Amino acid sequence: MSETRPHHLRFAGQPEPVQRAALEAMIRAEPVLMAVLDAIRAEGLPEGLLVSGALYNHAWNVLTGRPALHGVKDIDIAYFDRSDLSYEAEDRVIQAFGRRLAGLNVPVEVRNQARVHLWFPERFGQAYAPLGSAAEALTRYASKTHAVAARLEADGSMTIIAPFGLEPIFAFRVVPNRVLDNEPAHAAKGARARAAWPEVTVEPW
Repeated sequence: MSETRPHHLRFAGQPEPVQRAALEAMIRAEPVLMAVLDAIRAEGLPEGLLVSGALYNHAWNVLTGRPALHGVKDIDIAYFDRSDLSYEAEDRVIQAFGRRLAGLNVPVEVRNQARVHLWFPERFGQAYAPLGSAAEALTRYASKTHAVAARLEADGSMTIIAPFGLEPIFAFRVVPNRVLDNEPAHAAKGARARAAWPEVTVEPW
């Protein structure tokens, strides 16, 4: 008898266009994520992206039949604006989104990726070269699984950015990204993922 693949892994190993279509359908079916994407578009946020946890956590919830937003700690929004690298400018954007998305039952965090290099060394104790775009930030996340972003375009189409592909998400694997010395972050995020989704496998650093 041939081995039957667990239902939650039904998109693992599928061609990337199939995986992208599946993820987009999952995002479009979740009102909270669509509200955030609509807000990013409406605010005209430069290079605005819904990134990381809310996306791959949502996919895991859909694939395992768990409730919407199970395990979602917060919703992360990234943008890129090097015209003003002050915290005050970033805070104005944070406050604008706080007002627009005040009705959501999950915290929203907004960060200007053009200024990450200004605070990263002090917070994490290592150098961080300036980024050239919001999307480039994905390539420096501690785990490749987390490197996913979505944007709703003016014509209603959805752009999904995944520099390492979507296979780690659909395979339920937290895969390390060793571009920075991020082992503690990889381990911590992996442990949190395992606690919320026991189906997840965490690859060691």
